[in-house]
Amino acid sequence: MTDLHDRETAFENKFAHDAEVEFRVTARRNRLLGQWAAGLLGLTPAETDSYAKSVVQADFEEAGDEDVIRKLLGDLVRGGHNISDLEVRNMLAVKTAEARAQIEAA
Repeated sequence: MTDLHDRETAFENKFAHDAEVEFRVTARRNRLLGQWAAGLLGLTPAETDSYAKSVVQADFEEAGDEDVIRKLLGDLVRGGHNISDLEVRNMLAVKTAEARAQIEAA
């Protein structure tokens, strides 16, 4: 019976670890997306840091990535950039891979 309990505990620990890693990857990805968009908008380094934090915060509005995509698209269009939903989604995928690589390397 102890083996079954140990196995259950191991699965629970792995699930918790995996969830934490995914949270960190998503937060890092959103920060990288904010830095990318800030570069397009021509923001200063201080403004870039603040903007990247606002993109991370935007992800807490609803489940999934739509809130982040909506924010980035809105800000970039208001900033005079003709950018498509697909371009933002592609950059989301690029920055997800970059964030995952950074987290794994740390």
